[in-house]
Amino acid sequence: MANAMAKPDGDTLVDGAREVLRATLFRETWNTWAQRWVLGTAYALMPVRIRSYPSLVWHTLSDLARGGTPVPDQARTHPIPDTFAGVCRRISPETILAAARLGFYPWCHCGPLKWWTSQWRMVLFFNEHHIPKRLRRDMKKAPYRVTFDQAFEQVIAACAGQRSYNKHALTWITPRIMRLYAGLFDQGHAHSFEVWDADGKLVGGGYGLSVGRVFITESQFSLAPNTSKMGFAVLNYHLAKWGYVLNDGKNFTPTIEAMGFRLIPRCDHEAILRDSTQIGAMGGKVGRWNVDADLATVAAWEPKPETAAAA
Repeated sequence: MANAMAKPDGDTLVDGAREVLRATLFRETWNTWAQRWVLGTAYALMPVRIRSYPSLVWHTLSDLARGGTPVPDQARTHPIPDTFAGVCRRISPETILAAARLGFYPWCHCGPLKWWTSQWRMVLFFNEHHIPKRLRRDMKKAPYRVTFDQAFEQVIAACAGQRSYNKHALTWITPRIMRLYAGLFDQGHAHSFEVWDADGKLVGGGYGLSVGRVFITESQFSLAPNTSKMGFAVLNYHLAKWGYVLNDGKNFTPTIEAMGFRLIPRCDHEAILRDSTQIGAMGGKVGRWNVDADLATVAAWEPKPETAAAA
């Protein structure tokens, strides 16, 4: 893994080397698999979720009996559990992209992969982006370099890995999810941001999905203090510059709330998706991305209402 976390030579890997890297990183041991199932079951049976567990099992079995759901329907979601939309059927990069245009995403700790959305979505409008003063100071003097799309495989594997503060962290980023999003990366729709230290070691990053003028953040990781926050700020700077409407963080977390993300109702989120992500809609960048600004430049960024695309 140490070599896999080093910066690759050049911007891209040849196909053979990329496949070898994916075969190495996109896997889990029997112990990891068993831990994910145990922790995933415990997660579903926590007091805040156990009341919806019988409904989840029933709707899962019912949808499996019907053959599953290729692409979810916005008008056919279940209130319990919150906006469950079916079991993924013949899931592929293409169906993930089609579902994303409707506000859905695949997610599951264990068992069959399922489609979800939510009644409230945590999003960032770029004119509301906030970089704390301390983080700005750190970005101006940090010995780090940020890149896009140069180590997608290492980033998604690191996002799925154990955290230093929690050796028993539960992940939904299974080898299957890794392969699906790697397929989206190959098509130019999924993207990663990487933060490298002075020795060329990957110390932070994240990945997500670009659909039209909406970016959907999937996950982030840090191996050094604030590195994912720095890389995330660079990503948001570029998304705003490129005319994206918002960064969709999916669910509430205090970390992204501090960056300016806020909750909007599902109906508003779906309206933005209709205007900004449908095939033929203007905007968005497909293909490999490049960084145009360093950390110091992003640290000086002061978003203005008129510089952000109107929602």
